[in-house]
Amino acid sequence: MTFKELQKFVESESGGTSESNQILVQKLRGKPFWEWGRKEHKRMDVAHKGQCCFNHIIGLPKKDGVEKPLYDYESLLYRALLTPGYLNSSPSSLTREPDNVMHPFKEKHLWVKKATGLGVTEFMLRFMAWLCLRNDDYRNSQMVVVTGPNESLAIKLVKRLKLLFTDKLGVTFDSKETVINLNGCEISAYPSNHIDSFRSLTNPKFILVDEGDFLPNFQQEDVRHVAERYIAKSDPWIVFVSTPNKPNGLFEKIEKEPFDTCIYKKMFLDYTYGLGKIYTKEEIDKARASPSFEREYCLKYQGLIGNVFSWSSIENTFKIPYNSLQINPSAAKSLALDPGFGSSNFAIVATQLVNGKIQVIHAEEYVRPDFSEMIEEVWQLKQKCGHVNNIYVDASSPEIVQALKHEFEERYDEQLISEQKAYCKKYNLHLEDRMFIVPISFAVEGAKMLQHTKYLLDEREEDGSSLIQIDRERFHKLVTSLRTAVANEYKLQKEVSSFNDIMDAFRLALTFYKRSK
Repeated sequence: MTFKELQKFVESESGGTSESNQILVQKLRGKPFWEWGRKEHKRMDVAHKGQCCFNHIIGLPKKDGVEKPLYDYESLLYRALLTPGYLNSSPSSLTREPDNVMHPFKEKHLWVKKATGLGVTEFMLRFMAWLCLRNDDYRNSQMVVVTGPNESLAIKLVKRLKLLFTDKLGVTFDSKETVINLNGCEISAYPSNHIDSFRSLTNPKFILVDEGDFLPNFQQEDVRHVAERYIAKSDPWIVFVSTPNKPNGLFEKIEKEPFDTCIYKKMFLDYTYGLGKIYTKEEIDKARASPSFEREYCLKYQGLIGNVFSWSSIENTFKIPYNSLQINPSAAKSLALDPGFGSSNFAIVATQLVNGKIQVIHAEEYVRPDFSEMIEEVWQLKQKCGHVNNIYVDASSPEIVQALKHEFEERYDEQLISEQKAYCKKYNLHLEDRMFIVPISFAVEGAKMLQHTKYLLDEREEDGSSLIQIDRERFHKLVTSLRTAVANEYKLQKEVSSFNDIMDAFRLALTFYKRSK
């Protein structure tokens, strides 16, 4: 192999060729990313014969094959990345200039919660390429794009980067599918389940975590940790971009971090920023019909649409209004508890049967509660409800079962409970007819309870209304748990569902309402 052949092989493996990079550097060195003033941009365009800025030279972004300019909301992204005081100055100050920086540790760190289709990922890819090609500052360094746990996503993003330079400039890259080299800076894409190489970079200068709220739960904190460990080492840009996913995920956790301690500037871009620009009114009106509109376009943490309950079944529970604060003392009622004191929450759901409708009157999750406080909470809720037929409890928490039986003066005897369960199973009887505090095993009954819950939600009265009534405003966590429930053969997939504890308590509470009854 000759020296030239060896050089060509090395360049190809690293993601680019000398010829490709020479063309790009020659055309793009020293060019601004974009001129945000319309009149000035037009003047520059005429003066430089269309070679005014990076984006006009390589070709503008396209939607449905039609070129689109960079919009004003994208100037907000640009300022957040390059203007120190922007989104990082005193809320009471009228200025956003660099000399008004409140927290220097926020600079070059950006968190963007955005509506789908705004083109934020496209903007970031173009910005990264521009940083590489505007000068030689990033030669012998690396940039990183982290995607979901699928190599095809990583390949797709790098392909988008390469195609930026193909249509208009005719520049191609003969390289690995997940790597591109721009002016000596290697840009690599990593699936979130293969970030070992991401941990050992020598000089990373830009880290983009794309759709970070959709990374699997167990990978979210790991990806964030690896990205932030480079702050002291190479001071890279760190950018998290995502449409919101489910509650309590990576994005909501960062969003809730206090302004004075969170290392990220935060930007919220709902669909209104793109209305009349990247979106037409007709496109948004059509999108409103989707049950995912609030999450995809309005930045609500609602999770993906599940496969257990249909949206029409859930919506039917809202159709007939009721007062969820009005408790009928004589109505049949069920209380249900899904205890949790560690990584999971403690959930309580209460229902009552009024005029043939199962009404939800309490549905809440409690974060890291005190044991005795929760026993007191159940006691107070029982007193508030008046007559309660049964209290159902996850059998995997025998200490809660024992404490409640003691509180409500019911004998606790594990042998007796086992005998009663065996007797009821043998003679096809209902366990709740033989005890007040009813322990239910999810390992044994979980799938059956989820199927029963689906049956009750799908069942219709003669007027088309649901058997169940839910106050969607007061019990939004329960609604979200229904919307996002994903199951495989009626086994709830909790890693992709939201508010699983309240869902468990809900299906426990509905156990009381037998078809035979």
